[in-house]
Amino acid sequence: MGPRLVFDTFDDIRGRCDITPVRLLGSEPGYDDDAIVPGDDWTPLTADEAEQHRADDSTPDSVRIELVRHPLPDLDPDDVAGRLETAARLDPLKGRRPPALLGCTASPANWATTTEDTATGRRIGLHVDNFDRLPYAGRHQGRRRLCLNLGPGPRCLLIGDHDIQQICRTLHPDPEQHYPHTDDIRRYVTAGHHLRCCASASNRARGTSRPPSSCLTTVPPPESTGPPSPPSGSAGHRARAA
Repeated sequence: MGPRLVFDTFDDIRGRCDITPVRLLGSEPGYDDDAIVPGDDWTPLTADEAEQHRADDSTPDSVRIELVRHPLPDLDPDDVAGRLETAARLDPLKGRRPPALLGCTASPANWATTTEDTATGRRIGLHVDNFDRLPYAGRHQGRRRLCLNLGPGPRCLLIGDHDIQQICRTLHPDPEQHYPHTDDIRRYVTAGHHLRCCASASNRARGTSRPPSSCLTTVPPPESTGPPSPPSGSAGHRARAA
């Protein structure tokens, strides 16, 4: 089962979700070599596509993608400490699970993706989160991330239409013995397998930039963690890609 969107009716997400096939970069300034990024031919998610990716009562939390609304105060864009303090007090999920603050980032607009490898300053493209350092069999037990839009204008979360367990099952004869890795996404795409990226906007406004230029992320406490992760093929696994 791939990622599933939570919504009551198609009107709830109409105009907020676009989709496009991904593409493999060669050597492009500002990006890791062979980074996977969204293509340029974005199209609105249709009602049929939305229904195909819709969550129902049987959908596990590990693949649920939700857009939640929460009123935010006016914030000074340069006041990082104030934004952190504000986020620590917010509870958009209404007590379902107490969140723990992870951090705050500010990224420039008009990039295909925003997450950087802090060691090199280059963007890593679509990638695999390894915060919980879970092997293939335990990936579904990872923490859910909550991204808050604290900046002006539209922000988007990029979501692959296949999760990393699906990708590993396609690539590896014995996925149970494999540690999910960003390189698996590259291998999947270069092997000719179809992967699309959905951009879910945090509001209905249309803008010139899809990726977030300022967001704050929190995570609920982990239920379990696995062994330390091996070195990443794309350092800085920070945003779920598949």
